Formats: sequence, structure tokens, C-alpha cells
Amino acid sequence: TMDERTRRKIYNCQFYGSIDDTTGRSKLQNKRASLNQQIIKQMRIRAGAENLLKATSNNKVKEMVLLELSYVNSNLQLLMGQLEGLNIKNADTANIPLIALGLKETKEVDFSTHFKDFILQHYSEDGNSYEEEIADLMDLRQACRTPSRNDAGVELLAKYFSHLPLIESRFFSPTHHTGIFFTWYDSFTGVPVCQQNLSLEKASIFFNMAALYSQIGTRSDRQTITGLEEAIASFQIAAGTLNQLKETYTHTPSYDLSPAMLSMLIRLMLAQAQECLFEKIALPGIRNQFCPLMKMAQEAAKVTEIYDQVHQSMIQMPIKDNVPLFWSTMAQIKTNHYRSMAHFFVASALLDHQLGPNDDEDQQEKTLSQVYDNIPEGRTPLDILKKQDERQCVGKAHIRRAIQGHEEALRIYGLCPSLNSLELLHGILKASHQRSLNKYSENEKEDEFPDYTEAPDIVPKTEHKAEMEVPTTTKVKVADFFQRLGPLSVFSSKQRWTAPRTVRVKPEDRDVGFNLKGDAPVQVVSLDPLCPAAADGLKEGDYIVAVGETDCKWLGVTEVLRLLRDAKDEEIEMQVVTMMDSSPSMPTKSATFSGNLPKTYSMICLAYDHDDKNPRSRKVTKKSSFLSWGLKNKLKSASTLSLPTDDHSGSLPWNKPCVYSTVLYPL
Repeated sequence: TMDERTRRKIYNCQFYGSIDDTTGRSKLQNKRASLNQQIIKQMRIRAGAENLLKATSNNKVKEMVLLELSYVNSNLQLLMGQLEGLNIKNADTANIPLIALGLKETKEVDFSTHFKDFILQHYSEDGNSYEEEIADLMDLRQACRTPSRNDAGVELLAKYFSHLPLIESRFFSPTHHTGIFFTWYDSFTGVPVCQQNLSLEKASIFFNMAALYSQIGTRSDRQTITGLEEAIASFQIAAGTLNQLKETYTHTPSYDLSPAMLSMLIRLMLAQAQECLFEKIALPGIRNQFCPLMKMAQEAAKVTEIYDQVHQSMIQMPIKDNVPLFWSTMAQIKTNHYRSMAHFFVASALLDHQLGPNDDEDQQEKTLSQVYDNIPEGRTPLDILKKQDERQCVGKAHIRRAIQGHEEALRIYGLCPSLNSLELLHGILKASHQRSLNKYSENEKEDEFPDYTEAPDIVPKTEHKAEMEVPTTTKVKVADFFQRLGPLSVFSSKQRWTAPRTVRVKPEDRDVGFNLKGDAPVQVVSLDPLCPAAADGLKEGDYIVAVGETDCKWLGVTEVLRLLRDAKDEEIEMQVVTMMDSSPSMPTKSATFSGNLPKTYSMICLAYDHDDKNPRSRKVTKKSSFLSWGLKNKLKSASTLSLPTDDHSGSLPWNKPCVYSTVLYPL
């Protein structure tokens, strides 16, 4: 028979999606995890060798350590190359490959022991009774390690992300460490980062959401309009997610989450979205006419401009040392490829479409003038359009620049070993190069003198600019796993609670001696210190968590009153808890500094009245409770909820004893 844990695993596999290790998705993740562990091992060896090198003065030992360091650095380079190679597996197989972000890997986290102890110490409840909820949380996090590459995978990550603020409020106190460590690996270098708070967890899940969107974009069928629209939307949402991550989590220790790296990744996602927009325009076919060709030239130049910005950001330090060579090489290839395409379109428009009597001369002149920032010296747009030799000269100059750009793209392709497996990319680059060569051959004349006119740059322009989109699925509505602890606004990690106490209540003349207020849970106010409930330990400010066998943490005043009314004149037991003082103590030494100037503190004595130390010597006017059902109380009802003050004396401090206390206040 299967144990409960096995049954839960099968259920969650069906609910969250398959996390079987035999799936291709999990195999890829397992390979990345294995490489991360090997990278950690090599980095530890390198750190030890470097420390030994600093400590020793023996030359022979230094030589041995330096030799070992060379081996370790070589191994690290090989491992980084393998980690980089896994990202290429996300490339599309139908068009020019796109770049997908790899998911950040993490270690499994066991919440069980720490959460049970925290529930016992902080909420004074039996942590073992929450095993089911803790197991659900752990299964959800485990499923997030291998999400599917579709909207369901994004929704899974968004679901866990939405649970994190609830978990943080329940269990992560600003003054108390839970002892839970979250370890995430840098997606580029495999270097681990470990923290005890949830900031790294939140940022890493958010990064993985952007990574999933990028993977959805690369896997879209870009041979169809629908697939291209899916890719465009995915890359734009990925850029928006990364931008939101950059603006929200500004102090994450992992380098792949640094502002510089995120800025580069945002540019990369937008560049790929712009590339897909260009493909969408070109997919139905480009009209072989002057103006449409010029328009496509400027669209291609726009893709070139964005990829050139991406490449420039990739080769800046320190991003250069952490970005895979495959990425920077691909950005450089696409910069040259689309620039060459832009020049080819201009050349085709000039060489193949002479200005005829039926053509709109003014329109063509306006179009050509918008394509150039600087027209070749001594020429005007109208001269180029009307004069056959000028038109041929400028057109062939564009073809030469197209050929040079394609040759440069092929040269860069050959320098990157990681691209050797992308035969489709090589085929597209060769075909584009050959098309430009054929165009040049068609317009070359044997008796023509060589012309060294330089083709001007093409002004980038687009009618469909890629923009960041705000993700709509970053947060989803979820049910709090630990709802049984009570309303989060009250029962959170910011407050500590005494153990539940049993208070016996017996109405006297249909009056229990106290009033109630609040939504859920209800709070005791206006307590008569002489009533039986106060004698049994009830305090003003106590929260009622149970009446009889009924849990009252989520009940308002009306429901609790109904339960107490049902008791009539019989004795009934209530479970109450008291909020403990969890505020940090005042500083006792002037050890705080601001702007390199020490703060000073003055000594102020707060005096209290010492007269009449007996709290019961003062006459108390008994207040009517909410359970006095006479005519005079018909108009009384519950009002607003306010946080109570803690009183450990068991009754109101009608005449509080006085002491002198020294308190430090900053000037």
C-alpha cells in the first residue's frame, strides 16, 4: 500500500502538471542542477587554492597551487560552456533562432520542522495539526522547479508567488529568524546565493516567470501569423516582467538579478519582439514595388538598431564576463544580417524599379529622402530617381554593403563553436549572402569602370514598435494555506500570543460583564473587574478564539453573540488569547551614527503617581455588556476594531503603581 506522502505526490503531479524525471523538461533541469553542483565544487577548490597561495611563502608550494588553479579555471570554463549550451536547446527550429532565458535552479526547502516550531512558539498551537497545509506548500514549491513551458506553467509560478506574501506575514518575523535558508543558483554562472528572508525567493520566482515567457516565445510557430503574434506578446510580457523585477527588487545578491543584467535582458526581449514584428510584416510577402521595399528596408534597419544596442550592452563590463558567448555572438550576427537585408531592399527598389511615367514622382522622392539621413555628396533624391547612372551607382553601392554585411555575419558564425549545431542559421546566412551576390551579378557590366561610392546608412523606422507589457498573471487569487491560524490582519508574525486560556462564563441576569468589538476575531472591551469572567482570568483586550466547541477566529460580533446567547443562563467555556508585547526595547547606548555624525541622547525622567497603590480601592461604575438585553441596551452595537493594550494584572489598572524610568530620546 502507498503511504500518504506517495499518494500526495501522485495527486500533485496530476494537479500541478507532471514533474516526472523522465520528461524532457525535467531532464534539462536536472542537467542544469548537476552542472551547478560541479561549478560549486570547482569554486570551492579555487577559493581554497587562492587562500593557500596567499598564506604560503614556499615557492614550490606556490608552483603546485598555481598549476592546480590553472586546472580548476579550465574546468570552470568547460562547465560554463556546457551550461551555456543548454540554453541553445531552447532555440526555434524553423526560423533564425531566438534566445530563451534559462530558469533559475533552487534547492529543495523543508518547511515542516521550522513552521511547526514557529506555530507552537508564536501562535501557541500544535504545529503537528498543520502537517497537511505544510505539505501542500512544499508540493507547490517542488512543482515550481519544473514548470511546463506554457501558460499553465506561468500560472503555477504566479500561484506560488501569490502565496509568498501570505507565508511571509505568517512565519517571517522581522525580529526572529525562522532558520529556513533559500538557495538559488545564478542562471548564467551557476553560483549559488543563499538567504533567510523571502526577497530572494520572490525575485527568483519572478525571474523564472519572465524566463518561461521567453521560452514560450522561442517555441512559437513563427511560420504562421498566430504563432508570430504569440511570440511577440510573450517577449513583450517577458520584458515587462523583467522591468517590474528591476524596479521592485533592487538589492538582490544574485548577479542575474542585478539592475545592469536586467536592463540588458529587457533590451534583448524587446529586440526579439521587434524581430518577430518584422517577420509578421514579411510573412504574407513583400510587394515588389518601390515604396513597400523602402518601407521594409527601414523596418529591417530598426531591428538592426535594437540588436546593436543589445550587443553593445553585452560587451560592457561586468556583463561581458557573465553573458554566454552564444548570446553576444547571436546579437552581433543579427545586427549584421538585418543591416544587410535593409541595404538589399533599398538596392532592389533602386535597381529593379525605374521611375516611370505612371509613378508618383513626389511620393518616391519623399520616401527616398526619409530613408537617408545623409545623401551622398553632390546628389539629391530627385537626381538619384531620375538619372539612370546615379540610380545604378547608388543601388550597387547598397548591394556591396549588403554583401559585406552577410560575409561578416558568416565570419562571426564560424568563430563561435556553440553555433555549429545551428545548421539552419548557417543555411539562412548563406542563402541571404548568395541572393545579394546574384543581385550584384545581374547589374554588373564587364566594360564598366569600378565605382567606389559608399552607400549611406539607412534611417531605422517602424510602424509597429515593440513595447513592454505589464504582466497580468503575476498574481492570482489564492486561498491561504494557513487560514486556520486566523485572520492575517491579527494573527501574523508581527504579534506574539499567549497560549489559549479557558474562561468560564455564566450570565447573571442575562449579563456576562463585558462588551465585544471588532470584526474577526472579536475583542473584549469594557470588562467589569468584579464579574465572574474577570475572576476566572479574562482580561480587557483578550481575543475570543473559541466558544464551546466552535472556532471563533473568523467570526464577527454578531456570530459570537449568538453563540453566547444560546448558552442562556448555563455556564459556557471560552478560549481566549492575549497579545504579548513584541516591540523592540529602547536603545541603552548612543551607538547609532548618521552621516558619520554620532547622535546624542538626553536623559528624561518620566514620573508616575505613587498614590493609592490598591487597584480595588477605587469605586468602579459597572458598564452594561452587549448581552444585557433590556430596553436600555437595544441601540448598542459593535463599532470599529482597535488593537488592544496588553494588561497582565487580570483587571484594569484603575490606580497604577508608579516608578521612575530612564528613557533615551534622540536629539
